[in-house]
Amino acid sequence: MTLIPVIMSGGSGSRLWPQSRSLYPKQFLPLVNEQTMLQNTITRLDGIEGVSAPLVVANEEHRFLVAEQFRQMGREALAIILEPVGRNTAPAVALAALKAQSASPEKEPLLLVLAADHAIQNVEAFHQAVEAALPAARDGKLVTFGIVPTHPETGYGYIKASKELIGHSEQVALVEQFVEKPDHDKAKAYLASGDYYWNSGMFLFKASRYLEELKQYRPDILDACEKAMTVQDADLDFVRLDVAAFEACPDESIDYAVMENTSDAVVVPLDAGWSDVGSWTSLADISEQDDLGNSSLGDVLLEDTRNTYVRSEKKLIATVGVDDLIITESDDAILVAHKSRVQDVKKIVERLKTENRPEVKLHRKVYRPWGAYDSIDMGDRFQVKRITVKPGAQLSLQMHHHRAEHWIVVKGTALVTNGDQQILLTENQSTYIPIGTVHRLENPGKFDLEMIEVQSGGYLGEDDIVRFEDTYGRA
Repeated sequence: MTLIPVIMSGGSGSRLWPQSRSLYPKQFLPLVNEQTMLQNTITRLDGIEGVSAPLVVANEEHRFLVAEQFRQMGREALAIILEPVGRNTAPAVALAALKAQSASPEKEPLLLVLAADHAIQNVEAFHQAVEAALPAARDGKLVTFGIVPTHPETGYGYIKASKELIGHSEQVALVEQFVEKPDHDKAKAYLASGDYYWNSGMFLFKASRYLEELKQYRPDILDACEKAMTVQDADLDFVRLDVAAFEACPDESIDYAVMENTSDAVVVPLDAGWSDVGSWTSLADISEQDDLGNSSLGDVLLEDTRNTYVRSEKKLIATVGVDDLIITESDDAILVAHKSRVQDVKKIVERLKTENRPEVKLHRKVYRPWGAYDSIDMGDRFQVKRITVKPGAQLSLQMHHHRAEHWIVVKGTALVTNGDQQILLTENQSTYIPIGTVHRLENPGKFDLEMIEVQSGGYLGEDDIVRFEDTYGRA
C-alpha cells in the first residue's frame, strides 16, 4: 500500500505573536532550527519505507508560502489542497482522503496525518512508532499516536488506552476513551495511572476506512467535501475547491466526528520529544538552555537573568536582573511576557484585530509568489520599499489610482513595462511611473533582482492595485 503523508497546515499560531501572524503563521517560521516547522515536518518523513510525496491541506491565503517552502527544499508536493475557509480537521482529512484515492494507482492508500507545526526531537523514535502502527492500519484500524506524558499537562486532551492489546504489536492498544483537557488534579491522576497519553492529533489509517467511518457518523461532512472536490480546479500545484460547497461544510474536528465514535480506534505510544509548540513557554522548553535556565537566539546579552527566553531578529536585546520572562523581537514589534501568562498573548492579538492594526496579519517584510518586499520607511504621502524579485519571476501587469512610483535598481537586471514602453534597467538605473500608468516588473536574469521603490501619493494602501494580467491567478 502507498503511504501518503497528509500535512495539515491551516493553523494561525496566534499565541506565538509577534513572530507568527495570520498571513505568515508559525508553520512557515524557523522556530526550532534553521528550517521552518513545515520543512521540518517534510524532512522528518525521510527514511520511512514506501512513503510518497506529501499532500498538504492549507489555507488559500498561504498557498504561495507552502509552494515556496517546497521549492526551497528542491521537493514537490503530491498536491496542495486549498481551503477557501477553515472548517477544522475532519473535513480537511476528508479532502485529503478523496484526493489520495484519485492519485493512488491502487486506490487504497494509507494516510499518515501530521500537523505542519509540531516539533519532534527524536526522529528515529517517530519512525519506529509509524512502523509499529502500519500493520493495524493495513487491517482497517484507525490509529492515533498517543504522546507519553512527561508531566501533568492541562493544555492537552488525553487518550485512555485499554489494557487490551491487539495482535499486531505489544505497542498497539484499543482506545478506551478520549478525554477533554483536565484540571491539574486529574492530570496528575492520569500521569500516575500510566494508562493515559496526550492526544497528538496525528493519525494513520486507510483513506477508505476513514471515509467509511465519516459516512457512518458524519455523512453531512462527507457529502459537503465530495461536492467541493467534484468541481476541483487544478491551478499550478494547487487544488482549488468549489467555494460554496465547502463553505456549507460543518466545522468539526476529526476526534469529535470519527475517532470518539468508531469502534476501530487504536493508540500507539510515541515517546520522541514531541511538542505542539503551542506557546512561547513550550518553545522555551524544547530550546537549548544555559546553566541558569535561559534560552537565547540572536544578538542577546544576559546579566543576572534566570529562566528567561530571549529571541532577537534584528536588534541587540540586553537583560539585567529578570526572571521567568519571554522576550521576543520581530521587525515591527516586541513582546515581553511573564512565562506564567503566555497563553494571554492571544488577548493582544484580539486587541490588534479590534483596532485593525497591520501587525496582526503581516510582518514588515511581506512574501509574495514572485519574491518579497520590505517597507523600510513611511511618512506622510510617501513610502519606501526594498523589493526582491526571484529569477524568472514577474509581478502582475497593474496600475494605481492614487500613487506614483519611482524604481531604482540596486542589484541585478529589471525588465520594466512602463505604459507603452519596455525598458531594460541595470544597477543604478531608474524609472518613474506616473499615477494611472499600466506597468509591470520582471526579472529576466539568473540572480535575484533587488530594487528600491519610492511611492508618493495621497493613498498608499496595498488595495490600490488594479491587476490586468497575473501569472499567479490574482488578476
